[in-house]
Formats: sequence, structure tokens, C-alpha cells
Amino acid sequence: MKKVRYQVRIGDLPQHTRPRERLLSDGASALADRELLAIVLRTGTARSSALGLADEVLAKFGDLRRLAQASAEELIQLEGIGPAKAAQILAAMELGRRAQNTRFKPGVKISSPQDVSRLLGEMADYDREHFRILLLNSKNRVMSVQTVSIGSLASAIVHPRELFKEAIRRSAAALILVHNHPSGDPAPSREDISLTTRLVNAGKLLGIEILDHIIIGRNSYCSLREQGYFPLKLAS
Repeated sequence: MKKVRYQVRIGDLPQHTRPRERLLSDGASALADRELLAIVLRTGTARSSALGLADEVLAKFGDLRRLAQASAEELIQLEGIGPAKAAQILAAMELGRRAQNTRFKPGVKISSPQDVSRLLGEMADYDREHFRILLLNSKNRVMSVQTVSIGSLASAIVHPRELFKEAIRRSAAALILVHNHPSGDPAPSREDISLTTRLVNAGKLLGIEILDHIIIGRNSYCSLREQGYFPLKLAS
């Protein structure tokens, strides 16, 4: 016998309990993940409300962090998620990432690797390796944060000329290198150490000090300076 599934449409709920109305009256922070995602999805399917569809999406990926890493192709594989809804989800996730970048306000002082991790912690959610630099003035205050390279699952190609170009233009006194490991393990690879050595050497020739190289992992980070890799061997 075919199972009968009862599905309550959002429009059938009391108005004060609907996600959109609750967001407007109580604020976005009062809503659960499924409710926020339902608002992004806007509509459900013939067999499922927007809330039900949100539940299915979250169940598929497990949590918001994994959903933020999903590709359009992975989303479209879900029943009820077509190109339009996949685009809505991807756009919402990217807006969230970009909103976090508003913390990069000129003048923020960097005193420790923890400060860098707090500023760039969202990089742990990226499914590709991103390489960024913090441009600092002589008082270790952030002048700018620049993305130098976006690479593959395992590496990002970094050219010294691209890395130092903006630093020279902005007359930065020092840099901090930052990249993520999509695997979640922030332990530095041999390539990470070799690249850092080359960049420190290049910075010395240009009169721009590299203070540290921070690797962002899942719920953790690694500072090459804290691990004893600084001072690296410099060009004579």
C-alpha cells in the first residue's frame, strides 16, 4: 500500500509562525537554520513545503558548513532543487561569506595569530585553497586584505610578483600570509614551508617583512612562527 504523507504548507500555518513573518517581527537570529533556508528557497514542491524541502537539503549535507561547500551540481541532484533554487542557495552562502569580510576594516590591530584566525576563520569552509595576504602598516594595523590566488582542492599557485604588487602600491610595512587547507588539517606541508621561505626572501629584498604564515583548518589553525619555522633562512 502506498504511504500517505501529510504535508502542511507554510501558507496554512498561523501567520505569526511563518518563517518570513517571524523574521520580520523577531529578527533573523530568532529563526532556526531550516526556517532561514526555507525563506531562501521561497517555495517547496508538490509533495513538500519550503520548510520540508529545507529539511531535506540540510539532511543531505548534514550542516550549514557542508552546505556552504556544495556545488551547483550537487544541489541540483536533490529532488525539488533546480538551477534557480541552487543559484539562490549559492548566492545566499556567498553573501554570508562576503559579509564576514566587513571585519577587515582599516585600522584593526594584529597582535597575534589568534587575531588573524578570528578575522579569516571563514576560510575553513572553502572547498578550494585560497591564498590571502594581510597588508599591515608600521604599527601592525590592517591596511587591506587581498586574495592572491584561488586554487584547487590541494593547492593554490602563488606568484611573488602578484603577492608583492599591492603591498608595494600601498606602501605596506609588513605582510601576513594566510591560506586554508580544505582537508581541514592545518599542518604545514613541505610545499607550504618552501613557498614561505621564497616569499620571505623576496620580501627582504623589497624591504617588506613577512611576519607569519597562518594556515586555516577546520576549527583550528597553524602559525608557522609559533611552530618555530621563523625566522626562516633568508637570502644573504
